[in-house]
Amino acid sequence: MIIGLDVGGTHADVVLLGNEGVINEIKVPTDPENLFQTVLSALDQITADIDAAKILRMVMSTTLTTNAIIQNKLPAVGMVVSSGPGIDPRFYRTNDHFECLSGSIDHRGREVDPVQFDEIERIIAKFKAAGIRHVGVVTKFSVRNAEQEMTIAEQLKGHFEKVFLGHRISGNLSFPRRIATTYLNAAVYPIHREFFEAVNNSLTRKGLKVPIRILKADGGNMNFEASIDYPAQTIFSGPAASVMGSIAFGPENGDTLVLDIGGTTTDMAVLVDQVPLLDPQGVELGGYKTLIRSLKTHSIGIGGDSAVRIANGRIQVGPDRNGPALAHGGPSPTPTDALVIMGKTRMGSRERAEKGFAPIAAQLGLSLEEAAFRVFDHTCRQILDEAERMVTRINQQPVYTVHEMQEGYQVRPETILVLGGPAPLFAEHLEALSHHKVGVVPRWTVANAIGAALARTTCEVNLYADTEQQVASAPEEDFSERVDRSFDRAKARQMALDLLKNKALARGANAEYLEMEVTEDLQFNMVRGFHTTGRNIRIRAQVQPGLIHGYDPVAGRLM
Repeated sequence: MIIGLDVGGTHADVVLLGNEGVINEIKVPTDPENLFQTVLSALDQITADIDAAKILRMVMSTTLTTNAIIQNKLPAVGMVVSSGPGIDPRFYRTNDHFECLSGSIDHRGREVDPVQFDEIERIIAKFKAAGIRHVGVVTKFSVRNAEQEMTIAEQLKGHFEKVFLGHRISGNLSFPRRIATTYLNAAVYPIHREFFEAVNNSLTRKGLKVPIRILKADGGNMNFEASIDYPAQTIFSGPAASVMGSIAFGPENGDTLVLDIGGTTTDMAVLVDQVPLLDPQGVELGGYKTLIRSLKTHSIGIGGDSAVRIANGRIQVGPDRNGPALAHGGPSPTPTDALVIMGKTRMGSRERAEKGFAPIAAQLGLSLEEAAFRVFDHTCRQILDEAERMVTRINQQPVYTVHEMQEGYQVRPETILVLGGPAPLFAEHLEALSHHKVGVVPRWTVANAIGAALARTTCEVNLYADTEQQVASAPEEDFSERVDRSFDRAKARQMALDLLKNKALARGANAEYLEMEVTEDLQFNMVRGFHTTGRNIRIRAQVQPGLIHGYDPVAGRLM
């Protein structure tokens, strides 16, 4: 049996899957102030009367880090950045505590200017005075030579709780994106660590000893322990779970828009012939362009429990969530209250919803029922408008699926799949507004938890080789090896695949069903005078995202 757990900003959804399909499903309220109790309650209920020895693994996804970024609730962290000649790195400033220092490495990995230790000491004093506990360090070409990043980190050691190094976070060359990615790793670390500790403590309390994995933004999973060093990989794991939970239900031919309408956010994605799109550069969230390998998803701060207000005579929904709906004891009007007033749902107190909605109706000059419909209609239109803008952005660039680039392809969704707690309540109106066929994913309330449970273990390796300097390296893997001048692309491909296999198995992949592929294979000759003096080779390889072997999506069970 497999446990799938999705911890969202509003609810934690948990399922227990076996050969017969979904054995049990539970939904419990998320208490951000007591994640331990939230997770423990979910595990208590899902494993009641179950032999723990039969549980093979647990896979989790969470929107906690995503929600923190969207709602701009990130803790203060420090960033230390060095670039050398060229654009001032302050142009890529990510946060208030952003410090630049001397030192530089060129594009071949050779030191141009050394690090100045007195500058680091001044930065340490400045960060400590500001109460900084977590720091990110990025130098421009650390993916070619990480020595200066490690030198800086060594001097920071002992002064801060955790230091994140850019070359370990991503092996890609984009300096601005590596800065943003490293910053987000440092910023979401305490949020993710609290979640990690809550889960571990809950399992200990339950006496469960099972392998734990967490879903990543690319729709695959990784060992939970490894996620502590790469917490930003969990960004968009919630949206990724939604995609993985819906891919079996879109049409085999054609484009499908996936909408997961939760309490805090609505997460959206596109399927092409049941295959999710991939963001080849990296996810963009909260204004940060990153190198986090991700399914092409988009999250907006609009959900069933989003705060509703009137500003300058206009309805505003979200992005903040002040708590549950009025009908469920919350403090402010929400789209859920609108649904209660409209009679779409009988859950909760209609009296409380109407009382809280009265000022909204008065400001709009409408009856309660008319105001409720206007709020609900506005919410649906906002979601569809954002989805249309997302599709437009996708079509402005080459379209990539998780397997390949679709040359010249234009995405045109004709079907919408909706999941999340209020999915059936939204489906009819979304169909009327969009003129598309709208379907509700089976087991819509916990489809994201099912998607998390069934995701494969995935990972990626970036390998660089410089035959003139006679070195091959994969910075993220802390790998470097001497090679001779005969080293070529074929040898580089094999080296990358070997590294990928070892990495995947270490993260819990199934050795018998390991689908690896090379996604980038580039070579540039280096010329001095009129002679080729060496080759610069870059190989990128991945384990393909998808559902685990042995799952039948039609029957809805493990084989």
